[in-house]
Amino acid sequence: MLMNRDRSVLLVVDIQERLLPHIHEGETVLANAVWLVKLAQRLGVPAMFSEQYPKGIGHTVAVLRGLTFPENVAEKLHFSCAAAKCLDGLPGSERPQVVVAGTESHVCVLQTVLDLRGQGKEVFVVAEAVGSRKPSDKELALARMRSHGVHIVTREMVAFEWLKQAGTEEFREISREFLK
Repeated sequence: MLMNRDRSVLLVVDIQERLLPHIHEGETVLANAVWLVKLAQRLGVPAMFSEQYPKGIGHTVAVLRGLTFPENVAEKLHFSCAAAKCLDGLPGSERPQVVVAGTESHVCVLQTVLDLRGQGKEVFVVAEAVGSRKPSDKELALARMRSHGVHIVTREMVAFEWLKQAGTEEFREISREFLK
């Protein structure tokens, strides 16, 4: 199944101040998450954010926090956003497709997406927008997710599937802004 912007929500998991500096290629993960949030906003796709124990590892990094409203951010102690039920009631939480970015791939992202699959959601993890401290943890997490029916995608797959077609003014604008 293709991602559809009218059926999708973007979920950004735990890209937080004191965790991000320890993530392998963390600045790339962050840049790709920012790109996805801006694309989602431009195309009218709701975005939800989670924070794992912000008293301990800080809040969502400032550049992402500046792209959303506080009511779109859920705090949690469970590693899984779904187990914590912290996403319930956030804008877009009722949508059947969840596009995921965040950290850490092998902990909070993995547990969240497996629980979302268990709830019947169709889940798409953006490979270049997730990260772990060790590359091997990310690699194994993506393989495990894939084996449980999670779609591993790229950010451009998200953009082109949400757009559906070329030749429109919207496509030209998105192409100039995001697909350089």
